[in-house]
Amino acid sequence: MKFKTLTSIAAIALFAALSTPIQLAAQEQTTHFRHYRLIDMGTFGGPESAVNGDIDVNDRAVNNRGMTVGFSATPTRKLQHSHPFICGGDNGVGSFITHAFQWRSGTVTDLSSLPPTDTDCSNAFQVNAIGEIAGFSENGGFDPLLGFNQSRAVRWKNGNIEDLGSFGGNQNEALAINNRGEIVGFSTNTIVDPFSPEGTQIRAFLWRNGRMQDLGTLGSGNGATAAYINERGQIAGISFTSTTPNAVTAIPPLNPFLWENGTMVDLGTLGGAYGQPTSLNNRGQVIGVSSTVANPGACFTELDPNCHPFLWDQGQLIDLNTSTMGGNPLSADGINDAKEIVGGADFSSTGGSPFDAYIWRKGVATDLGAVPGDCFSRALAINAHGQVVGNSFSCNGDFQHAFLWENGSIVDLNTLIPADSGLQLVDTEDINDRGEIPGTGVPPSNVSTQGHAFLLIPVCADGTEGCADAPLDPLVAAQSRAVSGAVPKTMTAEELARFKERIAGESRRLWPRRLVAP
Repeated sequence: MKFKTLTSIAAIALFAALSTPIQLAAQEQTTHFRHYRLIDMGTFGGPESAVNGDIDVNDRAVNNRGMTVGFSATPTRKLQHSHPFICGGDNGVGSFITHAFQWRSGTVTDLSSLPPTDTDCSNAFQVNAIGEIAGFSENGGFDPLLGFNQSRAVRWKNGNIEDLGSFGGNQNEALAINNRGEIVGFSTNTIVDPFSPEGTQIRAFLWRNGRMQDLGTLGSGNGATAAYINERGQIAGISFTSTTPNAVTAIPPLNPFLWENGTMVDLGTLGGAYGQPTSLNNRGQVIGVSSTVANPGACFTELDPNCHPFLWDQGQLIDLNTSTMGGNPLSADGINDAKEIVGGADFSSTGGSPFDAYIWRKGVATDLGAVPGDCFSRALAINAHGQVVGNSFSCNGDFQHAFLWENGSIVDLNTLIPADSGLQLVDTEDINDRGEIPGTGVPPSNVSTQGHAFLLIPVCADGTEGCADAPLDPLVAAQSRAVSGAVPKTMTAEELARFKERIAGESRRLWPRRLVAP
């Protein structure tokens, strides 16, 4: 296998530590305030690179050793039959051959793909604690059912790529990995299925000890996908429950499931014909979204008021939209092992924004606000320490800022890095338990077509790394309003509509890859 390396000189922008510690006169001691070292992953010669979105509570785009994975563009243009959900990244909008990358100990490495490596694309989706990486790659084959290249579920271990096999079909992807090296995803077989977007049946798999196991389906359904696995080996995913199409959706009902020790449990829906998980924690608690009795076909677009977020906990399915005090959650995007949930919620009934980031604790949603000057926000991940990251949006919906929320204050991450870094941090959906934050930044000169993957590492004023527990500089934190002092925001109907259009057009897809074609 041929590897290409970006040197740390080109890929890393070092944080310039504060030169003078700040004295706290009242306590007569030095406090080392926390800022961040910015790692710019660069590209493999193409226009962009990115990390993938948060998948579960384990924040697998970066592990707790700081190893970060994603995809990066090469200078080679995509082919006519390149796989649209691998080449150009998982959102399928790029025009170049993209390869999986890993960042480790100051070096970005091209993990390459299955052969032919010069024209096949790949994507590193998640990394576990020991550096094993799960993802997918083209394999040089063509899929006549879809009209583009085949995909294969793969694992990278010690820099080597391994094809995990399949159930005989042309489309297979690995979507999650735990610290035991167990991998889940989907694989197609050769049985024709009129409701499958892949042409043949989609089957959820668990790969362990070199073997790919079919997890089955709910009821009499023919298709399923596994997207989350925790450290207990519990798996969450989505499955057809029958072969009879719903009158509204024109496809059979789809329900979320939790699989454990050979048994697949139907988590149910909130009365509609569609539901899917969006995260799974290590206690077996599942969050997701579901359509309702009033609109059984909801949830195929973002911010649909008839698509309700849910929490499934020990057999109980809770509608977060209707049962939550303080606001009405519209999405459930992250959960930690303390059962704290984050996402976006409607706080207009309390005088706040019609869409703001929230944190949910014991049935109460707290408005996290937006960074100064912005009107909207959405929280996307939370770690074990209750630190929250997400995106804050301008009032006209044209631009966004990556944020960190902790201890009652929301802070624009751009204020915590050097002003001359060369990147504006616009997107983050992960934070590990060491407080390290991966995401995507853009060069100020071209915010619409280029993006670079980044990693932020907490650094204290004396240069010590890994000080995630150290306080933020109070002068920086003071620039962002605390929730308790939030001033209700007002906006025009046009501004709100533009924001909703922006979210729908750049959706952080609730499913890493579509299972159905709405």
